[in-house]
Amino acid sequence: MSQQEFDLIVIGSGPAGEKGAAQAAYFGKSVALIEREPVLGGAAANTGTLPSKTLRETALYLSGFRGRKLYGLDIQLKKDLNVRDLLARERIVKENERARIQENLKRHKVTVFSGAASFVDPHTISVRPARCPELLIQGKVILIATGSYPYRPPDFPFHDPRVYDSDTILALHDIPKSMLVVGGGVIGCEYGCMFAALGVKTTVVEKRDRLVGFLDSEIAESLRARMESMGVDMLMSDSVESVSDGEKIGVRMKSGATIEVDTILVSSGRCGAVESLALDKCGVTAGERGQIHVNEHYQTNVPHIYAAGDVIGFPALASTSMEQARVAMVHAFDLKYKTEVATILPYGIYTIPECSMAGFTEDALIAKKIAYVVGKASYAGNSRGQIIGDCEGFLKLLFAEEDMKLLGVHIIGELATELVHLGLSALLTNAGADLFIRTCYNYPTLSELYKYATYDALGRRAARRGATFDPEST
Repeated sequence: MSQQEFDLIVIGSGPAGEKGAAQAAYFGKSVALIEREPVLGGAAANTGTLPSKTLRETALYLSGFRGRKLYGLDIQLKKDLNVRDLLARERIVKENERARIQENLKRHKVTVFSGAASFVDPHTISVRPARCPELLIQGKVILIATGSYPYRPPDFPFHDPRVYDSDTILALHDIPKSMLVVGGGVIGCEYGCMFAALGVKTTVVEKRDRLVGFLDSEIAESLRARMESMGVDMLMSDSVESVSDGEKIGVRMKSGATIEVDTILVSSGRCGAVESLALDKCGVTAGERGQIHVNEHYQTNVPHIYAAGDVIGFPALASTSMEQARVAMVHAFDLKYKTEVATILPYGIYTIPECSMAGFTEDALIAKKIAYVVGKASYAGNSRGQIIGDCEGFLKLLFAEEDMKLLGVHIIGELATELVHLGLSALLTNAGADLFIRTCYNYPTLSELYKYATYDALGRRAARRGATFDPEST
């Protein structure tokens, strides 16, 4: 049987797969992309990033959550509202994103194959469409971009239709009266906030003593306080011991506490989607939860096989997945283009309120014994913050004490995931306090927070040195 040959075969059409394929094709390489699902886009377009963020915006809008403090409104959702009502906009967003990906691949002349992919040997891939004979294709280079899926701990009865993971939660039909979210990481906190905004009695259980472990500790504590003010019950330093069926789901914690809920969302991390790839046929190794090990060029232990995106583990963000795949293909084909992913990455958490960060945390600076100074500015003291009604958010900047070079930016509040990019650009250009002091920001804007957080840091630094700092003199 004759086999089609390509310079590159990409397995998976999520952010890493799409951008990796387009990068190689842009430079004239022949590219094949294999997608096992009937639609393009992977988890980012279909079950994760875009759907969950669209649901968040819909929840905020329909619940009137944003306007309660600002306008004194008390908006009630209709009693028979179900999740499908909330996802009407989500369906439009998904369809548009799928169409965009399809057009992008077509424009780059990428050949798309539909079916399940598996290795036959290190250069040959079997494509098996549903109920059809297999097709064999060969590639000089192969990029594994199969993404990930939610880990399902064996202690939870996923056979019960009331128990969900982060992929299946969007199939929830009726909005429950109560929900237990297992896991206080990014996904658990995001969904916990969404359902609390919709009036669901929400409980979050987290085995650690803080939420979202990589966040700055002050931001994490503020997020916890804000979630509790929304009515979310927090069970910290605890975990689920047993789950029992009944009219309601009975849950017993290791601490001895018991609760009854209508629904459980289990958010216990994710696994690399590699189980059907037959990696043993090509020699690529993966870890316990399926994450593929790669080097700084995103090469696996087999030099012509690369991997990028969620399948290689942390940080497992759509933004970083795209960049990883681009860099991988530049290395694979020795292209004169981007040779590394940015050394400093932004992290965005779409909770209510949003949290975002880039650079060092205070804990990291303390561990590295780097002398630093903190500068803060609150939304309450900012005119735009007053206008939008977020008076609890704040921006926190970390500067090197010696030369006031920016080391970290941390934000909790409305539009945090947008606002962080100002600080990220400063970090990537090794800028410091002078940049923010000299910059003229539109008024009223949240961007002004950078100037006033910098004033605050300069004042604290001066006080440490027994001097005074007058911002009016700058």
